[in-house]
Amino acid sequence: MNSHATAHRAAGTVRRTLLRTALTGAAALGAGLTAARPATAATSAPGTGPRPGTPQEALAELAAGNRRWRAFRERHPHETPAIRRSLTTAQHPFAVVLGCIDSRVPPELVFDQGLGDLMTVRTAGEVLDEAVLGSVAYGVLELGIPLVVVLGHQSCGAVRAAVEAEQSGGHLPAHIQYLADQISPAIDHSTEGDARIDATVDANVRLVRSRLAAEPDLAAKVATGRLAIVGARYELTNQAVHRVS
Repeated sequence: MNSHATAHRAAGTVRRTLLRTALTGAAALGAGLTAARPATAATSAPGTGPRPGTPQEALAELAAGNRRWRAFRERHPHETPAIRRSLTTAQHPFAVVLGCIDSRVPPELVFDQGLGDLMTVRTAGEVLDEAVLGSVAYGVLELGIPLVVVLGHQSCGAVRAAVEAEQSGGHLPAHIQYLADQISPAIDHSTEGDARIDATVDANVRLVRSRLAAEPDLAAKVATGRLAIVGARYELTNQAVHRVS
């Protein structure tokens, strides 16, 4: 029993060392989601055209998809029988989107992407835990994805719950309190009422992005220009996605 516990603790230490050390940073790619530079060699998925191969190309593709979504001109790409067959043997997504579970903000729709395009991870309020960190790391380190987007959104219920629980001093039911505790450090106390909730949505995106950027393996990729970790926000009122600096 003691040897089993020791081995378990050792495995946990290795995992945490791999996924978490305090190393900050992540290069900005300009003020807008559409920031881009001339295309370079891109990865191709079986049965598809060139895929975004750099952070800038990936950002440009997401921006173009969001423009189609906002204009009701969605293409619903990469859904053909040939694409579906090709994806049985391999996948080459070009972005990881860490978003909220909110039913109004599905990344594949708001960015007008199809099968095999995005690796999505969704938790209430974009809250991080070991499973989320491991999922993001898998996309970047194993699949070579060049872009991670932390996607918050207008009128986030998880953020509202965290702000209101802090104000009331109440305790949220069951595991929902865990979410509030994770969001709490991002609460913006410079404002009041709905403005505080709205400001905290942005602050929470920045907090989650900075935590991801502090992961040593991810930060190493950022330092070489092979990865960007950016914050963004979806507006329910006009369906636009914009960068959160």
